[in-house]
Amino acid sequence: MSTIGTSSIVLSDVGLTWPDGERALSGVTGTIASGRTGLVGVNGSGKSTLLRLIAGELAPTTGTITTRGDVAYLSQSITLRTQATVAELLGVAERLAALRAIVAGDASEANFDALADDWDVETRAEEALREIGLDAGHLDRRIGEVSGGEAMLVATAGLWLRRAPITLLDEPSNNLDRGARSRLAALIGRWPGTLVVVSHDTSLLELMDATAEIHDSHLSVFGGPYSAWRTHLEEEQGAAIQSAHTAEQAVKAQKRQRIDAETTLARRARTARTNRQNKVGSKLVMNQRASDAQVSAGKLRSGGDKQVRSAQERLDEADARVRDVEHIVIDHADPDVPRSRRVAELHGTNRSFVLQGPERVAIVAPNGMGKTSLLQSLVQGTPARPNSVAGALLVSRVGYLPQRAIDLNDDTTVLEAVRAAAPTVPVAEVRNRLARFLIRGAMVDRPVRSLSGGERFRVCLARLLLADPPPQLLVLDEPTNNLDTMSIDHLVDALTSYRGAVIVVSHDDAFLQRLGLSAALELGPSGTIDERTI
Repeated sequence: MSTIGTSSIVLSDVGLTWPDGERALSGVTGTIASGRTGLVGVNGSGKSTLLRLIAGELAPTTGTITTRGDVAYLSQSITLRTQATVAELLGVAERLAALRAIVAGDASEANFDALADDWDVETRAEEALREIGLDAGHLDRRIGEVSGGEAMLVATAGLWLRRAPITLLDEPSNNLDRGARSRLAALIGRWPGTLVVVSHDTSLLELMDATAEIHDSHLSVFGGPYSAWRTHLEEEQGAAIQSAHTAEQAVKAQKRQRIDAETTLARRARTARTNRQNKVGSKLVMNQRASDAQVSAGKLRSGGDKQVRSAQERLDEADARVRDVEHIVIDHADPDVPRSRRVAELHGTNRSFVLQGPERVAIVAPNGMGKTSLLQSLVQGTPARPNSVAGALLVSRVGYLPQRAIDLNDDTTVLEAVRAAAPTVPVAEVRNRLARFLIRGAMVDRPVRSLSGGERFRVCLARLLLADPPPQLLVLDEPTNNLDTMSIDHLVDALTSYRGAVIVVSHDDAFLQRLGLSAALELGPSGTIDERTI
């Protein structure tokens, strides 16, 4: 098991500004130690950008980055190298070709130089493939011939074989089914050197020795896995909220004291005026009393103002430590799905499953079993494929969120994108409804292309759930892919208040467990469909 040790990555006032002037990061300072570190933060906070800076793919506009040793980097786009071979993605293609040439009788110096005495390269490569669930025959296959999840696992295994002092992985569990996630976890569990992982997969983040967060361009590191960090953050925020409340009460108290002081001064002034009018005491004494009163009033006002300013400063400092964490709370229009209504039927080769009323059903299976095809058959009302799983849609209104396809027109505004799904709803009402999705103010009139990933997702979700008339069945295909944990929380909030039926495909068990599922169905390789537990 890895342990936290000496500093491997040191960031000093690191900033990055894109050529168009947009600031990506500003003043990031911090240290990442050896061992396994999970890097978290909301979408748009700069996690992937920071990895690219550490890897040397980008140069910081300001500040410096110091690393102890070479850096290996796995980007989210690695699966797009469809023409590369599995051996290339493993990083062994050149040595493997040299070894095979030598075995075939080509004893040239170039082959021996390329092999660099790595005589067991093929054996180690085949062993690495077996560990991630692939056989040796995959070495010469193109990446385009394997699934996206398999390609990501191959690339990760390649970096594990490389054993660089520092390794950076950006969302390595995307598109992985449960078996693949288990194999990835086994690799990470014995990863050598320093490993930094950007992920929204909380089960993967639980394997980390430390959790680093980017928040408002500030990097903080906590010595523990994700769950311990969340507990720490919640306790910290609880203390900050209490401090803010105490400071707010102190400001009110100081303001009351200031008012009381002014009342006292006013009373003294009235008494002094009355005395002068009634000629109580000598003129010299009254003038001296008036002068003393002015000095006393000045000191009282100055001291009171200083105390109010000091209390306000403490309140501002306390408020700055409190994060603005909001939740989506939606009063959905009733989709009219009584419990007696047959919403959909899923047909397997062994049995059929009826979705009745506002039930919530998860569909799970390894990659390649036809989950997406099944969802498409439900939406389109056509069989998924002959002699396999088929779907028959039994409701007239369905909302579909396809995998990786957030169908928004970049040239429209947020308001226009959502109104397209509810054209008869007045603009003011659409704005009110969007506010419940935390889409408010100037954001409503911004063009879609200017939104962050999390903002785009919320707009897509709003368009789906605010449609008029509302959908009676929501069909969601891997909705948590590429979502940060806060966006997943927003999705759970929205689904919790939705009163229609839900069918969701996901490999994220932690997400599924929060949905209050009625059932979970597993698709088998021969088109079977069986209930299982999550």
